[in-house]
Amino acid sequence: MSAPDPMKGIRGIMAGTMVLEAIVTGLGLFVLSRVDHLSGWPVTAVAVLAVLMVVSAGFFGRPWGIPFALVLQVLILVGFVISVPLGVVGVLFGLVWAYLLWVRRDVARRIAEGTLPSQ
Repeated sequence: MSAPDPMKGIRGIMAGTMVLEAIVTGLGLFVLSRVDHLSGWPVTAVAVLAVLMVVSAGFFGRPWGIPFALVLQVLILVGFVISVPLGVVGVLFGLVWAYLLWVRRDVARRIAEGTLPSQ
């Protein structure tokens, strides 16, 4: 029996977070159309971003999965240009992603040291 891979759990949490962010971003479409009275390219851009977030959730096992997710996170932070509430969502999820990356780095450090309880 092989030892469990702690990074697999981290990747799963990141994928789940990305799906949640996609849902919240998709719900932001209602804010854009009803509150901010936007239509056209801003709504299309946010819709495409939400779809890309869902798609990216399946790529965290690849070497480029996390950088791709971080590019999407930067794009949602640029949402302040389109709508302030969308930018706020970007800031909140940016804090979540900063924490997840910190946890990932900490787990990698503990794996290198051999101090994880599962080792």
